[in-house]
Amino acid sequence: MQVEVFSDVVCPWCYIGKRRLEQALDGFAHRDDVTVTFRSFQLDPSIPKDVTVTQVERLAEKYGVSMAQAEAMNARVSGVAAGVGLDFHLDAAHPANTFDAHRLLHFAAEHGKQAELKERLMQAYFMRGEDIGDPESLADLAAEVGLDRDEARAVLASDRYADAFREDVSLARAFGINSVPFFVIDRKYGIAGAQDVAVLRDALEQAWATAHPLTMVSVGAATGSADEAADAAGAGDCTDGVCRV
Repeated sequence: MQVEVFSDVVCPWCYIGKRRLEQALDGFAHRDDVTVTFRSFQLDPSIPKDVTVTQVERLAEKYGVSMAQAEAMNARVSGVAAGVGLDFHLDAAHPANTFDAHRLLHFAAEHGKQAELKERLMQAYFMRGEDIGDPESLADLAAEVGLDRDEARAVLASDRYADAFREDVSLARAFGINSVPFFVIDRKYGIAGAQDVAVLRDALEQAWATAHPLTMVSVGAATGSADEAADAAGAGDCTDGVCRV
């Protein structure tokens, strides 16, 4: 089963949604049969690479709210994040254009390290105040998850994976996605937002049941001690090898 997660690495609800998906998968009987792929989505593509404002200033500017309102938004989402074990430090977050980070995630995917790099990028932004728009910082993060630092630097110095990034953005547009996180299961089920663990697990169960329907085997009537006992008791609803409600 394929789960595609459209998200941005500087989206707080995307990190929360990622954790909730992981928790949903932990309780899913068919976890080993699920492949999770992270798809690119940019919430703020216009942000300059040399941005100097703080995270709360950028938040207020982007959504047209006051600084106090932006700080309240940060406090609320940080509280929710704490509920899934994430310790946000948004006061130290460094706003960044995430285009290069997304390209690096495609590079990581080719080397089987996408999930690890996704987690490390989000940790860097939300918890450690690291600049995930800086090529050297990105190369360091790539190396931390086992990728070749020099190759990562070469990727960032080129336009490699730009097309892969744009393909993800086009796919999101085709699906009608205009907010993240957004989960797509087997290209049939769409789930918007960082839903509760139970909601995500129910969606996984539904998708699995649809893809793997139970097929009844045509057999004759069963016989045995259950029927004999039922007949002896005069229970007409407990025959043919089954007991009916």
